[in-house]
Amino acid sequence: MNDWSLPHDTLLELREVSVVRSKRSIVTDVSLAVYPGEVFALVGPNGAGKSTLLGALSGEITPSTGQALIKGVPAKSYRPKALSQFRAILLQSNQVSFPFTVSQVVEMGRNPWVGTMEADHDEASIARAMQSVGVTDLASRRFGELSGGEKARVSLARVLAQDTDVLLLDEPTAALDLHHQDRVMRVIRRRSRVAGDPVDTDDRSAIPPRPRGVVVVVHDLSLAAAYADRVGLIVGGSLVAVGTPEEVMTADILSDAYRVPLDVTRSVDGHLTVVPTRGVID
Repeated sequence: MNDWSLPHDTLLELREVSVVRSKRSIVTDVSLAVYPGEVFALVGPNGAGKSTLLGALSGEITPSTGQALIKGVPAKSYRPKALSQFRAILLQSNQVSFPFTVSQVVEMGRNPWVGTMEADHDEASIARAMQSVGVTDLASRRFGELSGGEKARVSLARVLAQDTDVLLLDEPTAALDLHHQDRVMRVIRRRSRVAGDPVDTDDRSAIPPRPRGVVVVVHDLSLAAAYADRVGLIVGGSLVAVGTPEEVMTADILSDAYRVPLDVTRSVDGHLTVVPTRGVID
C-alpha cells in the first residue's frame, strides 16, 4: 500500500463524500479529484465546510459516507508515516508549545524522511523552503517571538520542507500583508509544477522534477483567480461549482454564494478581480 508510483491519474479523490459531526451535516455528497501539476483552490463563505473538506482529502477525516482515495486507493489503507511522506498539511493554527527556533520548526518538516535515503536532502530542502518564503534571516529567532505573519510563513516553510507530492494548505495567506500574499501564492504555484523552488543549491540537480498537486483554502477571491488552475466553490457543505476561475468566478455565481453583490472585472495584467459592489456609504 505504500507504493506511490502506481499509475493512477489522480492524486486525491473524493467520491460522494459526506461528513456528519454531532448529527450535523458539515459536508454533503462531494465528489472531486486533484491532479498532478495543478493548484486547486477551495473558496466559499465562512463555515461552508472548506477545512473539513481539506481534512477528508488528506485522509485525516474519515467520511461518514462515500470514499476518500489517495492514488486510487482508500485513504484509510495507508499508514500514517506513508501518508506523511505523500502529503503535507498546513492548518490554520500556527502554535508551537516549546521555545523552538525558526530553523528547528522548519526542520520538523523532514521528520517523515528519518531513516530513508531522502534524509540526504534534509539540509537542501530546509534551505530552499526557508528562502522561498523569505524567513532565512529569522533562522535563530524563537518561534514564539514572531509576529503572526512571520509565524504563518515559517509554518508554510515547514510544510514545504516536507517535500511531498501533495500540499494541503488551509488559509496560508490569511495573516500576510499584500507583498507576502503574492509571494506565497507564487511559491505554491511553482511547487505544483516541479520539485522545489528555483533556488540555487548544490543538491538541486539530485532532486528529479515532478508535478505536484496543491489544494489551498483561500478567502481572497482575487488571489484564487490569479493563481489557481481550478476552483471549487463550497456553500453550506455542498460543492456548488468546480472549474477554471473564469467558469466559477462570475458575478452571478459568487454574489449568490456570498449573499452580497460582487463585481468581477479583469485587471490590466489579465487576471480576474473580485470586489464588492458598494453604493453610497453613510
